[in-house]
Amino acid sequence: MIVEVPRWTNAKMEIATEEPLNPIKHDIKKGKLRYVANIFPHKGYIWNYGALPQTWEDPNHTDNITGCCGDNDPIDVCEIGSKVRSSGEIVQVKVLGVLGLVDEGETDWKIIAISADDPEAQKIHDIDDVKKHKPGYLEATVDWFQLYKIPDGKPENHFAFNGEFKDKDFAVEIIKSTHEHWKALLQKKVDGGTIKCLKTSSKKQRTPFNTPVPSSITSWFWLPHFLQIRISELCV
Repeated sequence: MIVEVPRWTNAKMEIATEEPLNPIKHDIKKGKLRYVANIFPHKGYIWNYGALPQTWEDPNHTDNITGCCGDNDPIDVCEIGSKVRSSGEIVQVKVLGVLGLVDEGETDWKIIAISADDPEAQKIHDIDDVKKHKPGYLEATVDWFQLYKIPDGKPENHFAFNGEFKDKDFAVEIIKSTHEHWKALLQKKVDGGTIKCLKTSSKKQRTPFNTPVPSSITSWFWLPHFLQIRISELCV
């Protein structure tokens, strides 16, 4: 995977697919840099977040499972290992499972993976192992994706399979499918719109610019009603 956002950070860093060489950049919407809020008890992104290269969720293709078209990006990865990674780092991962997010009407699969060199990688091989060795992590992942846009005034997100995680084999088939879509994009068999697919490389390094982080990003965002529901579920 290519790491876009290190764990515990808030800046929404993304592969800029519409720019030559697809650099990782801080996403901008309506002229403002984008951040995710700290929805209590979470701090920023709760995994190392990134994407699998050579994959593409085709916005012209309706997914047979979700009934929605792709989000026009590489497939996303939530890496659950113990090490906080760096933006731009390339990490070899073990695929464990997948969550089917439907984000504002678009298919947005989330691959769950762990770094191949993580100390726990030898005992975590599939999604059920995550439940066993990292209890609560998958539930927190569903909560995070369901709620993270609420601070921006948007509704909750929804999921395929009612938020149930699918296993490694299912995830691998999703990855294979998005890889085929990527190959069709590269071979210009489908309309990629403004996506840049230059087959070249550059050794130039971009120096990060320092931008003040909004004060709202350093504070908690509380959802009392949601927390009350979760507490009542735990008490049943």
